[in-house]
Amino acid sequence: MAELIDGKKISQDLKDEVKAQVSELKAKGVEVTLAVILVGNDPASTVYVGNKKKACEYTGIISKSYELPEETSEDELLKLIDELNDDDSVNGILVQLPLPKQIDEDKVIRRISPDKDVDGFHPESVGRLSIGAKGFVSCTPAGVIELLKRSNTPMDGANAVVVGRSNIVGKPMSVLLLRENATVTICHSHTKNLKEVCKNADILVVAIGQPKFIDGSYIKEGATVIDVGIHRIDGTKKLCGDVDFESAEKIAGKITPVPGGVGPMTIAELMNNCYLSAVMQNS
Repeated sequence: MAELIDGKKISQDLKDEVKAQVSELKAKGVEVTLAVILVGNDPASTVYVGNKKKACEYTGIISKSYELPEETSEDELLKLIDELNDDDSVNGILVQLPLPKQIDEDKVIRRISPDKDVDGFHPESVGRLSIGAKGFVSCTPAGVIELLKRSNTPMDGANAVVVGRSNIVGKPMSVLLLRENATVTICHSHTKNLKEVCKNADILVVAIGQPKFIDGSYIKEGATVIDVGIHRIDGTKKLCGDVDFESAEKIAGKITPVPGGVGPMTIAELMNNCYLSAVMQNS
């Protein structure tokens, strides 16, 4: 049976560290402020924004909330982002995705100042990551690296396979693993012999958005399996990931559960990025 990597505990540790760091900044007269923009009333987005507000409250980060109606125009949203970019009291700006169809998400992401891009989605942030320069890293891949480090999973020299090539998870994940001196393979829908490639992985990160796609037959004995996916099971309240947990945990050495694995790390890393933004803007 695989050892469970406890994302709840590790994320709590990280939030406690951020809380202490934010407190130190406050003692020097520096407040940390995150502006969160929600357009419309998508139920999942509303839950995510609520969780981010709670994490801000816990860590001592000021949360400025902007809840805009569904019919908000692209120009109105861009104007608000410009105002927040110019507001020195705001350290980080987060626009909750997805956005209503009348708004171009790419245009919105590009409008946020790279110095306040705590989601790490701006092309300049992605460029900084790829060349190893200072900047914000997308929160989910950054959280995966922390899970690996804090569960004492060796990355240096390891064979790491990332299944999925999205801009938000797969691509930045591969760069971060390279930074840790892993040998990295990225798989996607056109990969031939996917099972064989996965079975060569010491570290297998799965982020493809398909429930229970990767089962135990894809996993090398003793490998570390990180499941980034999250899905509701057939209209129930139960959740599952991209990995078939029951068969995978019999083969893997370590594995993240869903829920309670990668999910909590994303918000903890967002809080960490907010703290870093305040440090950079006040140095």
